[in-house]
Amino acid sequence: MQNINFEERINLSNYTTIKVGGFAEYFSKPNNADEFINLIKWSHLNNQNCQILGAGSNVLINNIFLKGLTICTKKMRSIQIESHSGIVVAEAGVMLPTMSNMLAKIGLKGGEWAVGIPGTVGGSIYMNAGSKKLSLANNLLSVQVIDTKTLKIFEIQKKDLNFQYRFSPFQQNNHFIISAKLHFEPKGNIKQLLETTRKNLKEKINTQPYDLPSFGSVFRNPTNTYAGKLIEELGLKGFKIGGAEISTMHGNFIINNSSANSKDIFDLITVIQQKVLQKKGIFLHPEVRMIGFDYP
Repeated sequence: MQNINFEERINLSNYTTIKVGGFAEYFSKPNNADEFINLIKWSHLNNQNCQILGAGSNVLINNIFLKGLTICTKKMRSIQIESHSGIVVAEAGVMLPTMSNMLAKIGLKGGEWAVGIPGTVGGSIYMNAGSKKLSLANNLLSVQVIDTKTLKIFEIQKKDLNFQYRFSPFQQNNHFIISAKLHFEPKGNIKQLLETTRKNLKEKINTQPYDLPSFGSVFRNPTNTYAGKLIEELGLKGFKIGGAEISTMHGNFIINNSSANSKDIFDLITVIQQKVLQKKGIFLHPEVRMIGFDYP
């Protein structure tokens, strides 16, 4: 088996958007799908736990020593676009803003919303991430995966995947995403698409703490309301625990004021849940993946 390159005892705070995290026993950044597959096979053959990080948004890693192999897919950036058909094949590590801009520039419509999402294609499919009522699942045709138990590589069609709000089957099965095939509407007005993409990004920058370390949204929106609205109605914007603070720009964002640790952030999430449940009778479910915590 070739191309098995990894580092040891790597600080994962450098690989999360909120800039906290523990230490990975083994860590690797594969350059392509072949290296990624070989790493999965290595972890399987050596009985090592294996977990995947994309852009490191939407994830809270406890400040502990994480045994096993952590793979960061951000170097898996191959993307093939057919402008005439609208078919896109993207590796798991392709950043959504990069893809969004590429699509607009060649007249493919349907990816403009993704310009402000700080995630990868693989992570976005795993989380079924989105903006308002739009998500990558809407454009998905199929996903190439590797089964971590059998090491078989195969393609799953969209019709065989049950996507729900901020949920995909990949959160519960043994399949790691290698790449995705997507379809966007061809022959769009390039000038108009670029303008819409630019406006979407400007809206994100004006309404969210875009330039500060955060997860993106912390909580899923409950039915018929918004998590941020509930948090703001309780006057919690600016509330702090240690170096973790509820953003003064948007109630559903937690920012790291340079000194937060994973416990500060976890405790702040818990306090928000308790206060909203107590005052509003609604339990807020995190969008954020918790790694290394005793969290259901």
